[in-house]
Amino acid sequence: MEVQGKEGRSGPLVFVKVRHTVTDRYGPVVTEDQDIVYRGAERSGAATNVASTAPKPSPKAAEWWRRVVPDGVLLFRFSALTFNGHRIHYDRGYAQAEEGYPGLVIHGPLQAMLLLDMFSQEFPARTVKSYAFTSRRPLFDDAPFELCGARQPGGEVLLWIEDQHGQTVMEATAHVE
Repeated sequence: MEVQGKEGRSGPLVFVKVRHTVTDRYGPVVTEDQDIVYRGAERSGAATNVASTAPKPSPKAAEWWRRVVPDGVLLFRFSALTFNGHRIHYDRGYAQAEEGYPGLVIHGPLQAMLLLDMFSQEFPARTVKSYAFTSRRPLFDDAPFELCGARQPGGEVLLWIEDQHGQTVMEATAHVE
């Protein structure tokens, strides 16, 4: 694990690098590297600045997509499943009054899993060899969002999420066989 503090537009940020390795009796099966960003306590207008970072248009036209209508129950259950006790994901009053967000924050790992699930439903016979994702902007439960995907040359699949304004909030790449 590696921890580094920085100062951002919205105040103090802490970047944490974490590696998880799942093993069986034969050795490593899956390795996950995470780069997590933690934001400091809100200063006046800070959450507004975080939510309004420069938008990024969609990377390309989607070949397939799925609409998701998020709700507090989904976010509460995912928080419980992942032992994530941060109230921004399940306590609307706290997220809005204390953190200044427009709604509940949708977990980055949940977004990544929804993208991968969409891909596996679209191509059930394909095997994912590696998967990487990057969050570009926060995503909130105040509006539906679109999961999108498109094939790339060389066995690569581009996946992304568009918010209600058509802006990319997460990008992912899956290498498949």
